[in-house]
Amino acid sequence: METTVVLIVITAILAILVIGLTIKLCLMRKAVREIREQFAKRLDEDTNSLIYLSSRDKAICELADHINTELKKLHLAKVKYQQGDLELKTAVTNISHDLRTPLTSIYGYLDLLENEEQSETVHKYLSLVKNRTDALKSLTEELFKYSLSVSEQTPNFETVDVCSMIEQTMLSFYSVFQQSNITPEIELPEVPVYRTLDKAMLSRIISNIVSNAVKYSDGDFSVSMNDKGEITFSNTAKNLDTVSVGKLFDRFYTVQTSRNATGLGLSIAKYLTELMHGSIKADYQDHRLYIILAFTR
Repeated sequence: METTVVLIVITAILAILVIGLTIKLCLMRKAVREIREQFAKRLDEDTNSLIYLSSRDKAICELADHINTELKKLHLAKVKYQQGDLELKTAVTNISHDLRTPLTSIYGYLDLLENEEQSETVHKYLSLVKNRTDALKSLTEELFKYSLSVSEQTPNFETVDVCSMIEQTMLSFYSVFQQSNITPEIELPEVPVYRTLDKAMLSRIISNIVSNAVKYSDGDFSVSMNDKGEITFSNTAKNLDTVSVGKLFDRFYTVQTSRNATGLGLSIAKYLTELMHGSIKADYQDHRLYIILAFTR
């Protein structure tokens, strides 16, 4: 009889322990889920809110405190980065503005010198100075456009016919293609391809890619789109190599060709593409440059 009572007591105690452990396990799982969900939310949102738990488990609370400490450090680093990035954008804008005034003066003096008597050597040097001044002016303008493009802005999303935008942009480059003796090849789907994008940003992206292609091209250019909406711009560019192509989207990186140096066009294109959740990459095969642009939304 006593043995039976002891067994019943032991069983009851074990049952209570199992129930208690089960409840504790459920509460810990709930706390872990809260940490996971709140942590993901804090990373997605621009907020300095911390993680709060319903659990009072010591180990779980210590974990939450450690994560909150790291979140504070991350938020502080983000604020410093944003502040530094804003200062850089402001500096770039101011520098590009400041450069315009002396450049205008230089152009004025060059025009005056061209009207004066000059030897063949002087004429040669003046031509070189004018050429480099034109390049400096072009880079200054691109620097200014870049500072405007990467300023804080939110895309104005709407339904856009991507094929139509490509056709319109290519048409706007008609005279440029003629001057460069380029006959572009265009291969687009017969049916419209719609994406939710900012129309002005998409136009800027395509224009920058085409403008870059004209700088590099050895006399040809093509644009095509597959059934998934992936757009490929390509042209022969024997003056490039895989190393320089890998850096085409870098800020302020330039590649000197026999005619021109690339500016900030592709860097702007990448920034705007990623702002609209798209992707852009460059490839180089058999002396041919490929720029692949894709939007999935």
